[in-house]
Amino acid sequence: MHWGMQRGAGLRVRPSAPVIQPGVEVVIGWGPVFGRCRVVYVVDDDYRRGFAYGTLQGHPESGEEYFGVRYDPETAAVCAEIVAFSRPGRWWSRAAAPVASWLQGRITTRYLRALT
Repeated sequence: MHWGMQRGAGLRVRPSAPVIQPGVEVVIGWGPVFGRCRVVYVVDDDYRRGFAYGTLQGHPESGEEYFGVRYDPETAAVCAEIVAFSRPGRWWSRAAAPVASWLQGRITTRYLRALT
């Protein structure tokens, strides 16, 4: 809950607060691409922990991402959960939709690698 998955994926992270909680805003960048997001909710129960943020005005995409970890007490398995939905948010991201899709897949792979 301190932006470790994003930093571990090699992203630049500039949050308005060090601990993830609803309402915290963050600027996230990779290479020349960056965008602003706001944490919309946090999950913190016995077997799941995570958060979701939504994009803000000016972000290349319009959407939301959830990052979480789930523990199964029966098997002791720990699973990462990343759920995202988006559409182009700027004219240039619409024009570069295939590149944006590739980039999102690449960053998701880096998120998962950061957890291991």
